[in-house]
Amino acid sequence: MNAPLKLILDLLRPYRWMVAGIFAVLLVQIAMGLAAPWPLKIVLDSVVGDHPLPGWLHGMLQPILGGEGKMHVAGLAAIIVIVIAVVAAIATYVANYLTETVGQRVGNDLRTRAYHHLQQLSLNYFDTHRVGPILSTLTDDVDTIQDFASASTLGIVTDLLTIVGMLSLMLWLQFDFTLVALAVAPLLLLFVSRIRKAVKAATHEVRRRESDIVAVAEEGLQSIRVVKAFDREEQQERQLAEAGQQAVDAALNARKVKSVVSPIVAVVVAACTALVLWRGSALILAGAMTAGTLTVFISYLASFFKPVQDLAKLTNTIAMASVGVERVSALLEAQTTVEEKPDAVEPDRIAGALSFEKVAFSYDGETPVLRDVTFEVEAGQVVGIVGHTGSGKSSLVSLIPRFYDPSVGTVRVDGVDLRDYKLHELRRQIGYVLQDTVLFRGTVRDNIAFGRPDADHDEIVEIAKLANAHEFISEMPQGYDSAVGERGLTLSGGQRQRIGIARALIRNSPILILDEPTAALDAESEHLVMSALQRLMKGRTVITIAHRLSTIRDADKIVVLEEGRVVEEGTHGKLLAIGGRYAELHRIQYEGETP
Repeated sequence: MNAPLKLILDLLRPYRWMVAGIFAVLLVQIAMGLAAPWPLKIVLDSVVGDHPLPGWLHGMLQPILGGEGKMHVAGLAAIIVIVIAVVAAIATYVANYLTETVGQRVGNDLRTRAYHHLQQLSLNYFDTHRVGPILSTLTDDVDTIQDFASASTLGIVTDLLTIVGMLSLMLWLQFDFTLVALAVAPLLLLFVSRIRKAVKAATHEVRRRESDIVAVAEEGLQSIRVVKAFDREEQQERQLAEAGQQAVDAALNARKVKSVVSPIVAVVVAACTALVLWRGSALILAGAMTAGTLTVFISYLASFFKPVQDLAKLTNTIAMASVGVERVSALLEAQTTVEEKPDAVEPDRIAGALSFEKVAFSYDGETPVLRDVTFEVEAGQVVGIVGHTGSGKSSLVSLIPRFYDPSVGTVRVDGVDLRDYKLHELRRQIGYVLQDTVLFRGTVRDNIAFGRPDADHDEIVEIAKLANAHEFISEMPQGYDSAVGERGLTLSGGQRQRIGIARALIRNSPILILDEPTAALDAESEHLVMSALQRLMKGRTVITIAHRLSTIRDADKIVVLEEGRVVEEGTHGKLLAIGGRYAELHRIQYEGETP
């Protein structure tokens, strides 16, 4: 079973009884559709003409209408029309409601499953996949599948069952006429099947181009400050216009392929109807067929080809849904590169001793970023990581919470390989303060409690005070209930950093990673942030990537990286005395700061 089909069946399994109900109601709906022409046959044959009613219908005249005249027959036909319409309306309503219910729930389940899978993927996936196409898959592709499950599937099932029902009745009514439809239908279906492949390929290209539009717009809007700062609005608009034009060209090409189907089907249907009408008229004149029978047969013939036309028109919808399922399936099949062992254990409160043993790492499996890195960190030590841009500092600390796994070697905590611990429990014991703290949609309280959702208000306030954040939070319009704005950009860099520190403090993790937390701050903000960090660092193992060497002057150990290798290791004073790479970095930085 291929992956897209398995995905669809998995999504429908929780709603199988609802699907069975839809199928049952559809049978009623189709039966009413098949019965719709028969009252007209009754009128033409038994009211206008003199053909007797079938016995089971004739028996209804006296009990229901109190007579057996031609107007009583007409009255019976009128009652049947109303009954058919009412039953069909109820069946249609129930079928549409149940189908929409299944479609909405399947769409929500699929989006939730896809997002959950994305959350479990390693950072490698996001390093190699753009956010725009991922968002397009989560929204557009899932919506397409949802719409298909809600409406198009109902139409397809109805059309297929209608074709089967009508063929059966047409064969019963007039065998030789039915052979005309049977001879043409396979040719039409073959034509539709052949062109479907071309439509699907064209639809793939349309979806790819539409994803490019999302990617360009998302990148431009996320970087709007940089765009405005460099006066590049026109360039961004031009890029979006180019992506849009490519999407338009792809859509027009797809439409050119799709537009061939309906006209061809319409001409074939008209030719078949004309042939049956001509031949049926001759049979009526010869007395071999009644006008009512010809009317029912032509009605069925038109209705028989209508599902074929509908299926042809649905080629585009089917292709789009198929592409959507394939894209979502590809996302769900993406494998994490950081896997949790089946026998992984939950660590108790760890002490925080770290060791890197001959660690090598590469993002793409070819270009080494870290080479033979070996050093140790005792529990409770503060260790600074320094080096030029591109030396591997961020890559090194990313191995500690297992954002990535080493290509070679081992990282241990308290003597245990990180890969022997459950990921969730390992990361729960590691705090993170980034160079540019990202805040989430919501209030200040929500963002601090992001570190520990069960924290109460008093704890949040106490932690904010330790992070030097309480004062400015209290001055905000709604205090801790103030919204932080998109990505927290309504706050200054120093304010965001202090909320980030509070978020890490409330987590109370034994290991703390600081990724250049003061690099982009002014002197006053840096002082406030460093004061908060000093409180945060007490009693914890701290690994800090240092941009300003003054921030790690008192570190227990400084590790110097160059081209992914540890070239020096020691205290600030010891490394300056050696006069090596660290001393050179120190000289360059402080000479650069000299007025």
